[in-house]
Amino acid sequence: MVRPDLALLAEWIPQGARVLDLGCGDGSLLAYLKEARGIQGYGLEIDPDNIARCLDNGVNVIEQDLDQGLGNFADQRFDYVVMTQAIQALERPDGLLAEMLRVGREAIVTFPNFGYWRVRQYLLARGRMPVSRRLPYQWYDTPNIHLCTVRDFEALCHEHGHRIQERKVLNHDLQQTWPSQVWPNLFGELALYRLSH
Repeated sequence: MVRPDLALLAEWIPQGARVLDLGCGDGSLLAYLKEARGIQGYGLEIDPDNIARCLDNGVNVIEQDLDQGLGNFADQRFDYVVMTQAIQALERPDGLLAEMLRVGREAIVTFPNFGYWRVRQYLLARGRMPVSRRLPYQWYDTPNIHLCTVRDFEALCHEHGHRIQERKVLNHDLQQTWPSQVWPNLFGELALYRLSH
């Protein structure tokens, strides 16, 4: 069983697509897409334990640091380049986003929304950086170095000419609800975007 956010993301990927998954973790998304959609795919991962899990799951994986870019891939090599909940851990998210759209026809990005009302409440009430299911680290040991909001991400896309084809914003239960659709920056905990040139 795949996580609800990954199942929603999978709806955007057609049968037989060529997919590159950046920061693929244990390869569960690629394994699901291979079974459910018959995709051809590769994952990029830096963690040796996750690489071993990918291989155990029958997923093609390449050891690669995303901060080094995607220079080893030709233009438009993939139909979709996917990055789930990793953009906030990159040194230059703007650069990698451009690279995703260079090597793929479309890019799919998901990230935790730092504008979510519970994050705001935590900061206001406690005066400390929040710790939650989506942001489970303390400020000093987090891999997340560039937290952003839905508005921040959309401004970045606008500034760099990336077209937002579709957006899904989920609440804390990973469900699409009317508040998270009407006021995504306030009531969305997790954002999913499908982008093109």
